[in-house]
Amino acid sequence: MSRAHCPRPGGFSLLELMIGVCILAALLGLAAPSFDTLWRDSQRTVAVNGFLHAIFLARSTAISRNRMVSICRSSDGQTCGNQTANWQQGWMVFVNSDHDQPPVRDADETVLAVQPEWPGGTITSNRRSYSFRSDHHGVVNGTVVFCDRRGPAQARAVIINTVGRPRVSKRDSDNRPLRCPTG
Repeated sequence: MSRAHCPRPGGFSLLELMIGVCILAALLGLAAPSFDTLWRDSQRTVAVNGFLHAIFLARSTAISRNRMVSICRSSDGQTCGNQTANWQQGWMVFVNSDHDQPPVRDADETVLAVQPEWPGGTITSNRRSYSFRSDHHGVVNGTVVFCDRRGPAQARAVIINTVGRPRVSKRDSDNRPLRCPTG
């Protein structure tokens, strides 16, 4: 059998393998910042949607049960940490039967939802808690700002109007840029 008819052994040469690895490394280096941005955006969105869910739950429960329902900062999901807890440590939604202000959850008051800690950033608010009532006198308003290490340019705010309806914005209720504790 002549050399021209011999099948070439399968596989890659060392040079081909090194070139392939270099190309793959370059592509991964270009893609990594995009994945980081995507990851941070998704984590912020989860936190913002968690707070929106808490508001919708509190509003609808207040109306359907004709009771005051409160959202307060809580690191343990059982007690309100109005003086000590930060919003990023979590919050809870509960039926505030005795209308405490600031809200204090008593043993006989039902916890409706608990949001765990958001380690991805900071959450600030111009209110210590939010309470919703079934009547038109139960107005509540405020702004909750979600920031991560990217600063104000990537922050989001949940703005609650005077009738308790939330919206998400890249600016505050006066249309000014959002402010983060670190930027």
